[in-house]
Amino acid sequence: MTHHHHGHGHHYHHHEDDQSSTPAKPFGSFARFAIAGVVGLAAILASSSVLVTAGDALVVSRFGDPVRVLIEPGLRWKLPPPFETVLPVDLRLKTTSSGLQDVGTKDGLRILVEAYVAWRVEADPEHVRQYLRAVRNQPNEAASQIRTFLGSALETTVSSFELASLVNTDPSRVEIAALEDRLAGQLNKQLLDTYGISVQQLGVERLTLPVRPLDATVSRMAAERMTAAAAQMAEGQRKAAEITSDAERDARILLANASAEAAGIEAKSREEAAGVYSQAFNTDPKLYTLLRSLDTLDRISNPNTRIFLRTDAAPFRVLIDGPQTQGWSLPPAPAQ
Repeated sequence: MTHHHHGHGHHYHHHEDDQSSTPAKPFGSFARFAIAGVVGLAAILASSSVLVTAGDALVVSRFGDPVRVLIEPGLRWKLPPPFETVLPVDLRLKTTSSGLQDVGTKDGLRILVEAYVAWRVEADPEHVRQYLRAVRNQPNEAASQIRTFLGSALETTVSSFELASLVNTDPSRVEIAALEDRLAGQLNKQLLDTYGISVQQLGVERLTLPVRPLDATVSRMAAERMTAAAAQMAEGQRKAAEITSDAERDARILLANASAEAAGIEAKSREEAAGVYSQAFNTDPKLYTLLRSLDTLDRISNPNTRIFLRTDAAPFRVLIDGPQTQGWSLPPAPAQ
């Protein structure tokens, strides 16, 4: 009995465990399905959302056909693959150089010009689609096309400028800025209409000359500088001649005035002397004869003069005979 009871009890407990575990199976299956559903929903949401970053545009294609362009930064929604896919397009600034281009100027000379272009895809849906159609979102292909357009623009634009307006020692005659503006205007229209690309900046990076035109240009510059120097020298000589002429004229005027003044003074002196002589002759003719004889001696004699004359002849006679023999006497001394 004891053994039977024990076996019965064991059977009872085993049956009880089976009854208690049966209700747990639906709950475990539900949890597994719920977790799988959440994971699937998260995957669908993840595949349906896209993040647009600054500097990029996202082209959303539905079965290969671009349906919309996302440009504004932020989180956007789309249908999950394979219904819709996205393609990023770089909108950041890029630069391309033309390399040295051999082009002709307006006056028939050849120059070597290298220009650079800073460009980017225009940030609007239509131009982004245009860029995709034209170069299949390949920046290297776009740069190659830009170099082709830039070479053509350099050829046509430089031909309207003379060499002296591009290479000159006088900065006021250099028109590089005008050349750059004209190139940018022409290139921007062509690239925007064809590729959806806008030119942000264009500049002449290098400008040089082949050997023969370089020699000719240097010779021309030297001739221009020599011409300018000759003109300056001629102007200086003209001013110097004008100053010299004015000085000579002023000197002649001064000399003439001085001569006239001296002649006037001499004439007045002669007049006064004649008056003195006349007065002396009228007062005492013998005294007048003596004074004139002394004047004659003064004019014809100097410290180196040696004259051999008779001493009894005029005017030396007065030196021998003295004034007393001439019939007149010296005036008395004034009273003290």
